Amino acid sequence: MKKYVGDLIKSRRELLGLKQPDLEEISGVSTRTIQLVENGKANPSLDTLLKIASPLGLTMQLLLKETGFE
Repeated sequence: MKKYVGDLIKSRRELLGLKQPDLEEISGVSTRTIQLVENGKANPSLDTLLKIASPLGLTMQLLLKETGFE
């Protein structure tokens, strides 16, 4: 699930033309943490996940639905 969520976040970020430092600036989450999440190497808290996903227009409901949890 971690890798899938990371892939979803990365693809949405790229679709919006944002680089990881851009997302850091608007989300308040460090570029390093964003890297780890996108590569499926982090277990972010729900709060951190929301901080990353919200500026990308991704809701927690969407993330859970896309990973098979509803």
